Amino acid sequence: MGNPIIQFGTSRFLQAHADLFISEALKTGRALGHVTVVQTTSNPESRARIEALRAAQRYPVRVRGLQRETVVDTTIECDAVDEALDANSDWATVRERFVRDARVVISNTGDSGYRCDDEDTAELLHDETRVPRGFAAKLAVLLHARFAASGAPLTLLPCELVSQNGDTLRALVAGLARQWHADAAFVRYIEETCVWVNSLVDRIVSEPIRPVGAIAEPYALWAIERRAGMVLPCEHDAMIVTDELHRYESLKLFLLNLGHTYLAERWQTDGRPADENTLHAMRDAALRADLESVWRDEVLPVFDAQGQGEAARRYLEDVRERFLNPFLDHRLADIARNHGEKKERRLRPVVAMAAELSLGLAQPRLNEALRTATAV
Repeated sequence: MGNPIIQFGTSRFLQAHADLFISEALKTGRALGHVTVVQTTSNPESRARIEALRAAQRYPVRVRGLQRETVVDTTIECDAVDEALDANSDWATVRERFVRDARVVISNTGDSGYRCDDEDTAELLHDETRVPRGFAAKLAVLLHARFAASGAPLTLLPCELVSQNGDTLRALVAGLARQWHADAAFVRYIEETCVWVNSLVDRIVSEPIRPVGAIAEPYALWAIERRAGMVLPCEHDAMIVTDELHRYESLKLFLLNLGHTYLAERWQTDGRPADENTLHAMRDAALRADLESVWRDEVLPVFDAQGQGEAARRYLEDVRERFLNPFLDHRLADIARNHGEKKERRLRPVVAMAAELSLGLAQPRLNEALRTATAV
């Protein structure tokens, strides 16, 4: 039998997150098995990672940072991935692995992963040689092949930074099946037999190690919403199964991500140095004070009103330590990508919640950031 875990996406994030967890769990007998990684794009860097994995089947993850004020600087050899495929050139093998061997599917396909492509049409369900362009279409075709072969139920664990990512991806794939006028039994297989799991991933993986490998912070979390019948790829201390995933999502989005976006906003509007990173910003006393004011006066009162104040303050302690990591070059220019969209997702809901809860908060810095025209 082949590998029970299939992963779509070769990102350095997954290398230092899910794949590293599986690698560590394999050493203690707490993993399903090894991973087959599938490149889903034509990106040359992804191709280089695939070639490197084929050559060595292992890579380094350097974990550097502060953990409870203790310096961590260690390199871990990750050997969870022992097969690397390119969907564009190895589609027949990808189909075979998916239909015959897979028990768990992990994905992290980037910002464009959930976009559908007009070139993906119903003919794909009956053409075993043509490779779908979109990720959702790839899943629809592979699930159709598994369904036709009477394959066992499958757990799908997307890691894209999309709220309710499992539910969202299921709706996309089922929507394509309906659009393609697929058999109703297949649509039921997608929606009711397969187990789509919402999850939240949280780790800063700031730099690649080429051709394959990554530099990451010590902090890591994979919060997974409990679903009946789900199969997990491994057990690991950084993995939490919860009935309250929304609480973890709120903490990350409105404390860590909001903090990043506020610093990126100031980086843009104040014309700060092009190479400024999170650590530089935190070492600027005036800017640090403004950020602390945002957290203390404009965000934490919302968590207090929702009964999450204590959890939010504990999480914020970790966030400060992560922002002050002396080893990670987490540049504000990178954080500022898609800045306008990020402000709408990370800042505006906090202002809206404060209004809904009638807290009477002025929230001047958040409102000013939302008024500012975005240049990037």
